[in-house]
Amino acid sequence: MSDERRFDHLLVTGGAGFIGSCYVRDVLGRRDGTRITVLDKLTYAGNEANLATVRSDPEQAGRLIFVHGDIADAALVRPLVAGADAVVNFAAESHVDRSILDPEAFLATGVIGVHVLLDACRDAPAGPRFLQVSTDEVYGSVADGHAREDAPLAPRSPYAAAKAAGELLARSYVVTHGVDAMVTRGSNTYGPYHHPEKLIPLFITNAIDDLPLPLYGDGLQRRDWLYVSDHAAAVDHVLRHGASGETYNVVGGAERANRDVVAMLLERLGKPWSLVREVDDRPGHDRRYAMDGAKLAALGWRPAVRFEDGLASTIDWYRVNEAWWRAARSGDWDGWYERQYGHRLAHGQAAAATATGADVEPTGSGA
Repeated sequence: MSDERRFDHLLVTGGAGFIGSCYVRDVLGRRDGTRITVLDKLTYAGNEANLATVRSDPEQAGRLIFVHGDIADAALVRPLVAGADAVVNFAAESHVDRSILDPEAFLATGVIGVHVLLDACRDAPAGPRFLQVSTDEVYGSVADGHAREDAPLAPRSPYAAAKAAGELLARSYVVTHGVDAMVTRGSNTYGPYHHPEKLIPLFITNAIDDLPLPLYGDGLQRRDWLYVSDHAAAVDHVLRHGASGETYNVVGGAERANRDVVAMLLERLGKPWSLVREVDDRPGHDRRYAMDGAKLAALGWRPAVRFEDGLASTIDWYRVNEAWWRAARSGDWDGWYERQYGHRLAHGQAAAATATGADVEPTGSGA
């Protein structure tokens, strides 16, 4: 393992989001004196409540500065970058389904925003280290084997394409401008504080309310699952031990079919499989994601949380923190849910009724 680099002041963009806030909580929780400035636009998926445990601890709160703003705002970003030893970019529009409905926001954050951050790093006197947090989805669907970091990029959604573009920008700034930058590609991440639009938290919260669980297609899509604290730890490990210009896959080692994940969470909640509705698949839905994690393992990192344990902890967290997820399902949630799932649920129920001769039952909006 390479020598560990130390940083006195980190700029964490997207630090009020799901993975970013976990990273902030973990780093400040070490009480090693590290200071963090969080820059977050506070879109629907960014939530200052995700940092409540930090703010309630006087020692940690004293080392946190929160700035509300957009990474694409160069006038705001440049002085923040200039004052940091390293920049960790979690900021992203993160939901594939939303990228299909509205790709423009994903390009603004994932391409223009990354460009602004890299430009600021290039011009900063201290030359801060830059880490771009990316995704396994840049590889596209992996039918067999496990994608290594040198595999071709083949994104199949606007979300994945924006992530791939951000990676390529980072690499170009390493080669052209000598910026000290690297990339991590994380597997499907789950855990507490995850916005309830994603599969695991959506199905947990819908099941708690006895609402239908809209399972895409046959539910045999396969994902490698990574617990959020493991993902945050891997990002920090790469930041401190990784080599400039390199990319590192972050794997959870827990490949499961979506159907099997749903069955596990229903069993934990004591809910019946009859809540599941097989609905029309989304366009371009990747069948399988799978990455090779040997490169990061050689750097000295491996996941610590078993999937069964992480899923149980996640379910229990949503049970206890109902006020958090109900607040997250406010605002435009009903409208978005109806646009995303309303026609699918209606079609799925009509097809089921035709096949069984049963009456079509009305569905809730998921609110």
